[in-house]
Amino acid sequence: MVAEQGGPEDQKPQSDEAHSAFVPPAGVDRRTSASEDDQPTSEFAIPAGLATEPQGPAAGSASGSAPGPGSGSDTIGSAFAPPRTYSAQHSPPAFTPAHGSPMIRLTKEAPWQDRMRTMLRMPVAERPAPETVQKPDETGPAVPRVLDLTLRIGELLLAGGEGAEDVEAAMFAVTRSYGLDRCEPTVTFTLLSISHQPSLVDDPVTASRTVRRRATDYTRLAAVFRLIDDITTEDVEVSLEEAYRRLAEIRRNRHPYSGWVLTLAAGGLAGAASVLLGGGPLVFLVAAVGAMLGDRLAWLCAGRGLPEFYQFVAAAMPPAALGVALTLTHWSDVRPSAVITGGLFALLPGRALVAGVQDGLTGFYITAAARLLEVMYLFIGIVVGVLLVLYLGLQLGAQLNPEARFIAHDRPVVQILASMALCFAFAILLQQDRSTVLAVTLNGGVAWVIYGAMARTGNISPVVATATAAGLVGLFGQLLSRYQYTSSLPFITAAIGPLLPGSATYFGLLAVAQGRVNAGLASLSTAVATALAIAIGVNLGSEISRLFMRVPGAVGGANRRAAKRTRGF
Repeated sequence: MVAEQGGPEDQKPQSDEAHSAFVPPAGVDRRTSASEDDQPTSEFAIPAGLATEPQGPAAGSASGSAPGPGSGSDTIGSAFAPPRTYSAQHSPPAFTPAHGSPMIRLTKEAPWQDRMRTMLRMPVAERPAPETVQKPDETGPAVPRVLDLTLRIGELLLAGGEGAEDVEAAMFAVTRSYGLDRCEPTVTFTLLSISHQPSLVDDPVTASRTVRRRATDYTRLAAVFRLIDDITTEDVEVSLEEAYRRLAEIRRNRHPYSGWVLTLAAGGLAGAASVLLGGGPLVFLVAAVGAMLGDRLAWLCAGRGLPEFYQFVAAAMPPAALGVALTLTHWSDVRPSAVITGGLFALLPGRALVAGVQDGLTGFYITAAARLLEVMYLFIGIVVGVLLVLYLGLQLGAQLNPEARFIAHDRPVVQILASMALCFAFAILLQQDRSTVLAVTLNGGVAWVIYGAMARTGNISPVVATATAAGLVGLFGQLLSRYQYTSSLPFITAAIGPLLPGSATYFGLLAVAQGRVNAGLASLSTAVATALAIAIGVNLGSEISRLFMRVPGAVGGANRRAAKRTRGF
C-alpha cells in the first residue's frame, strides 16, 4: 500500500497555482470527463432524452413510410418546404397579385416637384426604376460630375431660402434625369450630401458641400427652378456642359435691384406699415426715414464684417430713436407708436420663420431647429436695439403710453392699398423677378382683406384670423407656382408682410422697458403665437392645394403619402 502511494515528492502538498484550471476536482469521474472532451456534440444535435416525432412525406421525405428511430437527423426538411400546418385551401392572399405589381411612371404625369416629392416619400424598395431623360455618353453617366452639379444646384436653392424637402426633391430630380439610380440626398441647415450606389456589390460614392453664405435673391431662385425644369423635361436636351454653363451664368448675374433701391424699398415698407396701423402722411414719411437710416446703418455694419445679429441691433435703433424724439418734441399729429412699429415690420424675419416651421412640419427637425434658432437670434437683436432706445427715452422723460393701442379706423380702402404697397416693397427687398411682383402684391391684398373681415368686422381672434389669411396665401401661392412651374416662395413670402406681428412686438418691448415684465411677456407671447400661426397657416394652405392635385403614379386610387417618414413611435 505504501509503494502504491508513490514517493515523498508525490505526497508533498501542491499550491493553488500548481493546479490547472482544466483539471477536474477531486471526486469527479475522470472517464466521464474524458469521454465528453473526446466526443464533443454539435450544438444542433437533439439533446438526450428528447423524443422526436416521425416526419412524414410533407417534411421532405423521399418515401411515404415513416422513418425509424434515430433517423430524424437524416430526414431534415427543406427550408423551402411549407410547414405541417400549411393548408393550400386556406392560405393567406399573396403579397404580389396574380396580375403582377402595377408599374408606376412618374415622368410626364405631373410637375417635377410633385413627382420627386412622391418619390422621396416612398420606401426605397417601392421606388420605380429611373427613366433617363438626358442622354448620357457612350460610357454611361459621369457619376462625379452629376453629383457635383446636383450639389451646386442644391446649394443655390438652400442659400436662397428654399425648404429642405424641396431641396431634396430638386437634387433627386437632377440625378434621376441623368440616369443615376439609388441616390439618397441629405439636406441640413449648412451641409448638403448625396450618396450614389452603382449596384448592390459596389461601394457607394458620396459627395458633400457646405453652405457658408446665404443671400435672398428670388430672381436667382426662379432661374435655378427653370434650369431644373429643363433638365427634367424630355423635349429639352441639357447636357452636363450646358447645365454647368447655365449654372455659372446664374451665379454671375447681378441682383436685379441695387442697394439704394433696396433702401428705398425698406423705407416704403415701413411707411406703408405705419399707414396700415392708422398713421397719416407725416407718419409715413417719418417711418420711412427711420427705416432707411436703419438699413444704411446695417449696410455699414455688414461692410465692417459684423455678424448679422449686430446688424439687426443697429437697424432697429433709428426707427425707435425717431419715435422717441417725436414724443419728446410733443408733436400731437404724429403717433410715435406707429413710427416704431412700422420700422419693426421691415426687420421681422418672416421668411426664415416660415421656412423653419415648414421644415419642422415636413419632418426635417435638425434643419427646422437651426432655422428657428436663427430666427430667435435675429428677433433678440431687434429686441436689444429697440430696448436700448426705449430705456434711453424713458430716462429723458419720454411719455410713451402703452395703453394707446391702435384703433381700427374706418379706412378699409386706404388700408388695403397700404397692405398692397407693403407687399410690393417687400417683394423688391426679396429681389423678386418683375413678373411675380404683381401677383404677390394682389395675394397680399387678398390676405389683408380676409384678416380685416375676420378680426375687425367679425370680432374673431386675431391669431385665428391671421392663420386663416396665411392659409389662403399659401394656397394661392402654391397654385400660382404650379401654374408657372417655379418655386412658391416668390408668391408667398412677401404676401405675409401685412400679417407680421409688429404692434404686439412693440408694445411688449415697451412694457418690458417700463418695468411691467408680466404685461410685456404676455404681449410678446401674442407676437410669437401670431408668427407661428402665419407659418403654420402658410404650410397648411400649401398642403391643402396638393389635395386637389392628381397624385403622381397613383393606381387604383392610391393615397397620398404623408410628409413624415415615420409615425414617431
